[in-house]
Amino acid sequence: MMKSKAVVLDKGGTLIEDIPYNVDSDLIRLSDGALEALRMFQEMGYQLIVVTNQSGIARGFFPESALGKLEDRLREILASANIVLNGFYYCPHHPQGKVSEYAFECSCRKPQPGMILRAALDHELDLSASWMIGDILNDMEAGNLAGCRTILLKNGHETEWNITTSRRPDFVVKNLQEAAQVVNNELLFKRILSDAQ
Repeated sequence: MMKSKAVVLDKGGTLIEDIPYNVDSDLIRLSDGALEALRMFQEMGYQLIVVTNQSGIARGFFPESALGKLEDRLREILASANIVLNGFYYCPHHPQGKVSEYAFECSCRKPQPGMILRAALDHELDLSASWMIGDILNDMEAGNLAGCRTILLKNGHETEWNITTSRRPDFVVKNLQEAAQVVNNELLFKRILSDAQ
């Protein structure tokens, strides 16, 4: 059976405007050009998956149940534009958390690839044909470790720039629309190569 492919997206600072530790669904605002980009990805045959670190749960800032409303609102916003969100994964853990059941090192918190690997199992994804898009190098590391190609949005959110082999993006762009164009160009290039053989 042929596996699916996905565009895996970080949430805050990538898909939606970054408001630290926000779980108020009324404050969700999509990033500039996000709808157009997501529509392009969907038309290219990619599933859309969100993976997000939510250490606010471990830190005791909000309960895990609060993320359900946020996810529902995000799905509602996208559905109103005929865009399907195929998966939403979050990591509630942080080793310095105050809530003991979440306060530990885990394999799902980015830069670890656990959420992407879980999505791949759940959605039968070919990660080598999939993309990870995020706004910091931890996103790139998670995507690279999972076997995805990676695109960094250079929008001012990465401040450390500790670039190692595992953290190096395949492409650097300004926004999601540019990311969609990169993915489209890569697909066209593959088709040209395939037709030439």
